[in-house]
Amino acid sequence: MGYQKQTLGDEAPNNDRQFVNALARGLEILRCFRPGEKYLSNTEMAKRTGMPKPTISRLSYTLTKLGYLGFSSDRGQYYLGSGVLSLGNSLLSNLDVRKLARPAMRELAEHSQASVAIGIRDRLDMVYIETCRSTSAVTLRRDVGSRIPIATTAMGKALLCALPQTERDFLMDHIRLNNEEKWPQIKATLEQALKDYQDHGFCITVGEWESNINSVGVPLIDPNGEETMAFNCGGPAFLLPRETLMTDLGPRLVELVHTVEVNMGRH
Repeated sequence: MGYQKQTLGDEAPNNDRQFVNALARGLEILRCFRPGEKYLSNTEMAKRTGMPKPTISRLSYTLTKLGYLGFSSDRGQYYLGSGVLSLGNSLLSNLDVRKLARPAMRELAEHSQASVAIGIRDRLDMVYIETCRSTSAVTLRRDVGSRIPIATTAMGKALLCALPQTERDFLMDHIRLNNEEKWPQIKATLEQALKDYQDHGFCITVGEWESNINSVGVPLIDPNGEETMAFNCGGPAFLLPRETLMTDLGPRLVELVHTVEVNMGRH
């Protein structure tokens, strides 16, 4: 589950003279930290990034001086600093879509007795930037910052369907490289998702990412052209069978996203 290789760090061509490798390497260090993982050593970061340990040491020292990393003397390890939190909070506070969508998301979450979320792409994952849960005791409990894979989730597939062909092909090629053994099956489901999107305006997954979870996804194209994101509505399979996704929640989510797009265009 998920994508361990995450090879999209090379999205800039090698001959791009504007690309600053030192900056890219520093950001790769910040990406090493995973949810629920507070401390990392230089050795662990070197292993995850493939960079030489002396390079890691210089970069982690610099990031610490800038406030993006902290250092625990007792552990001899690094942790994410407040500078990273400031960047994330600035991003979230500037996303008007969260405020515009929240009331309708709450309404749909209660109607479906499930969860509704907005996500944006980070490499081969979707990252939640807003979530609303129903009051049901069995609803999904994923918070802002949660990550889910693009290729096997309704949210991720919806985003792929809305991208320009060249960008979609680029991402699908990287998905293939990260999932070579399962690629024929994944490719077939992505092609079906594109057909569903063309026919209905939404994509569904039935036990594909997690066997007991079903969901529907709809992309949102920012009227200002700044960000393509996607919404989903998901929950336990016994609450959200395929028929409910196709005949009820899918059309409702399409209507929700359309309303948000219209309201964004007015801002």
